[in-house]
Amino acid sequence: MYQILKPLLPDATETLSYGMPAFHQKKDIVYFAPMKNHLGFYPTNTPIAHFEDDLEGRYKYSKGAVQFDYNKPLPAELIAKMVLFKLAEIQK
Repeated sequence: MYQILKPLLPDATETLSYGMPAFHQKKDIVYFAPMKNHLGFYPTNTPIAHFEDDLEGRYKYSKGAVQFDYNKPLPAELIAKMVLFKLAEIQK
């Protein structure tokens, strides 16, 4: 996950927020954390709502979180779209 996020967010500060690694630029952009059975990805609610069609039927998700199965490759393109959407939202 870090290898996907870092190149997308070169100006962001890396922090710990809510006990999870996070990228911050004016506001928190995204959090992520390893869980027992999945990698938790927390881009907040607006990117999830915007990309819900891409998530539906492929990943478990809720209003503010997406669960990525450890046994499957991370969807780097989808993660990038969600993160860049959130970054654009913050920069408005």
